[in-house]
Amino acid sequence: MLGIKNFIQDLRNKQHHKPVFGGLEIIKYIGPGLLVTVGFIDPGNWASNIAAGSSYGYLLLWMITLSTVMLILLQHNVAHLGIATGLCLSEAATLYTPKYVSRVILSSAVLASVSTSLAEILGGAIAIEMLFHVPMKIGAVIVVVIVGALLFTNSYRRIEKYIIGFVSIIGLSFIYEMFIADVQWGQAASGWITPTIPDGSILIIMSVLGAVVMPHNLFLHSEIIQSRQWNLEDDKVIKKQLDYEFFDTFFSMIVGWAINSAMIILAAATFFKSGIPVSELPQAKTLLEPLLGKYASLIFAAALLFAGFASTITSGMAGGSILAGMFGEPYDIKDNHSKLGVGISLVAALVIILFISDPFMGLIISQMVLSIQLPFTIFLQIYLTSSRKVMGKYSNKLYTKITLLLIGVIVTYLNILLFKSFFD
Repeated sequence: MLGIKNFIQDLRNKQHHKPVFGGLEIIKYIGPGLLVTVGFIDPGNWASNIAAGSSYGYLLLWMITLSTVMLILLQHNVAHLGIATGLCLSEAATLYTPKYVSRVILSSAVLASVSTSLAEILGGAIAIEMLFHVPMKIGAVIVVVIVGALLFTNSYRRIEKYIIGFVSIIGLSFIYEMFIADVQWGQAASGWITPTIPDGSILIIMSVLGAVVMPHNLFLHSEIIQSRQWNLEDDKVIKKQLDYEFFDTFFSMIVGWAINSAMIILAAATFFKSGIPVSELPQAKTLLEPLLGKYASLIFAAALLFAGFASTITSGMAGGSILAGMFGEPYDIKDNHSKLGVGISLVAALVIILFISDPFMGLIISQMVLSIQLPFTIFLQIYLTSSRKVMGKYSNKLYTKITLLLIGVIVTYLNILLFKSFFD
């Protein structure tokens, strides 16, 4: 607790960089949202979206729309916390909530990070199997070793932009193909705006929700945005940050909405239309064949591999940030608590993978687990960002608080439906 107070004081006492806001200055603020958007095209998303489209056609597109609206509001709100306080979500929870509350919620968030890592490592392992015919479980070990080395040496920063760029190109290719495929646009338009819960679809719905609104990304976004450490006493700087951050978040999330929608639409236009059930991720390579032809399998596997690496890095960082925050410390890979959080996220996920018999269903369930944890993170975030003690004059306005509470209620209701479905 004292560590955080000292950290805040250090921030206030330092001579922080004061930016000049002109011309292309906004470019310096674009990044955290795009880093979060990598999570939109991770292996867990691919599995959830393809399962949704191949099983239910265009009917579940509304969940992408709803999830993206939720995500824009939540990500902006949690970035607001980082900008206004200089604390990430985990640090703020430790400082401003009772220990029994923060420890329980943050421990569940660490488990959510493990579940995220599980999906990302699985995706990378499936890609290695497709590319090099290496058994999936050995591939999972390879992914963990490489990602662990990149994280613990901080060398991932050298290749991060290239990975994000490559994976983004593949994601955008899904969007392009959406316009050359035989899509039933009337059904797609209806699916985007009409909430429908077909029989037996609640597991897929919740996996789509968990794949889009990921708890670990809320923690990670607040960590990334506050780590810039602009002058916290300059209202003009804070306001400019908030404005630019919202543009960054809004733009990035809309790109993510388009990519997620394209995946479901293509799965509906190919697999669902042909009555082909999808039971394994490599089947999805056929979605890229109209654009890439005989090279679709190779490029799909390469994209899946890079997506697995990129998203495993972010989930590992989130695990380190959450655990470090539990001890009143910012994320620093040189710190033992950050190292332990990264290690737990990666190693625990790997151990679970070694016992998984159905990788595709493992991907789906891992995303569902994220949706179950999500309400706890949302209500924690609302409490912190609505508190004048925490946020000062930047605390949530009444309409913002009501909107966020509505999001929390909707997510909780969907979780109740999921729980109820197990007994039907």
